[in-house]
Amino acid sequence: MGRHQVRRDVLSQARAGRQSSGHCDRNSLMLETPPAARKSASRNVYAFGATSFLNDTASEMAYWVLPAFLASLGAGPAQLGVIEGIAESVASFAKLFSGYLADRLPRRKPIVVSGYFVANLVKPILAIATSWWHVLIVRFVDRFSKGVRGTPRDVMVAESVDRSRIGSAYGLIQAMDSAGAIAGPLAALLLLPHFGLRGIFWAAVVPGLLCILVAALGIRETGGRVSKENSVSQTARAAIKNPLASPTLRDSAGASISWWRPHLPGSFYYVLVAVTLFSLGNSSDMFLVLRAQSIGIPAKHAPLLGLVFNITYTLLSWPAGHFSDRFSRRAIAAAGYLVFAAVYFVFGLAPSTLAIWLSMASYGLFYALSTPVLKALIVETVAVPVRGRALGVYFFVTSVATLLASIITGELWKHYGPHLPFYVSAGIAVVSALLLLVSRRKQTDAAA
Repeated sequence: MGRHQVRRDVLSQARAGRQSSGHCDRNSLMLETPPAARKSASRNVYAFGATSFLNDTASEMAYWVLPAFLASLGAGPAQLGVIEGIAESVASFAKLFSGYLADRLPRRKPIVVSGYFVANLVKPILAIATSWWHVLIVRFVDRFSKGVRGTPRDVMVAESVDRSRIGSAYGLIQAMDSAGAIAGPLAALLLLPHFGLRGIFWAAVVPGLLCILVAALGIRETGGRVSKENSVSQTARAAIKNPLASPTLRDSAGASISWWRPHLPGSFYYVLVAVTLFSLGNSSDMFLVLRAQSIGIPAKHAPLLGLVFNITYTLLSWPAGHFSDRFSRRAIAAAGYLVFAAVYFVFGLAPSTLAIWLSMASYGLFYALSTPVLKALIVETVAVPVRGRALGVYFFVTSVATLLASIITGELWKHYGPHLPFYVSAGIAVVSALLLLVSRRKQTDAAA
């Protein structure tokens, strides 16, 4: 029997075993958290939550005073646009790259800790900056570090808990993250009269250092199962190289599997299409602030709009994630999209300033129902070995779509006035919600 014929027989046996075991290459690799890891699961989730809170506190202290600081350096809106555009673009590509790393490397903690370390190491440079391009360098490194650590962190979170608690874990971390988005600006407001702009940058060192310490000492590695999966891949490669020595490929449960790493399934792409379409209507939140100002809310109240939104976001993120562990995540995310549609419809109609304030509070509900829930949904739809790749693709595609959404919204506002962009975004959100529900039906039909 020829070498190539043996290879074909090996692959045929792997495919037959996969089909007879009910797609075991996906289900058998979607392992529950091992007992040893389960003991430290809660600690890991709380450690990630604490690092998110401290890091966001440090970042938001500096972020909200950057426009004023750039003005003091002689820079204007054009330079601010260049800085933020480059920073967000590099973050998107870094997330895509880090997703690949998260699937390939057996230890992810060094990537996560390094991301927090580098980001908080460069922030104090703002205190001694003398030109706008110094700010550009800091923002570039900061956002790149966030992109690199973000996807491995989310994969580690999913590995730190049972599948039945993934939504709750993401919800808790998101709540702590948005709590930092409240604490940071409040700290900056309290410190600004006494220490000035550069003093705030120095003060941000304190939560930044605490973040690094918690990340280094509190987070536990979760890469044990990756090593097992990599060993399966190594066995597969060995079988292809020498098929007579290992005619059948099996996973740790003894079921036949394919020699290749699992591909991203169709259910993932169904979700990705719906989320990408929605992101094309989800422009920068600054357009909400501009719309509020256009109907009479003073510019000085803009931070209060953000505060109202973040309070709701913080209070509801954990319950929403917990709720998604018990009910359909697609339905909950679709409900979030419908809340978004209602908020944007009110902003387009703009009946009163009171309606704007109430809508801004409801906007936090949209984020709570979508951000942590969609992460859990993405993790749920793919096999363990490709979670990083799936999250990286998700973050990258939605980031690019959101950037395009801001351009589209700006052009619609410019040519047709402030009403149409919000109506268009509301309509896109409704269609996206329906697509999420349809993707659920298709997956259910396929499973049947």
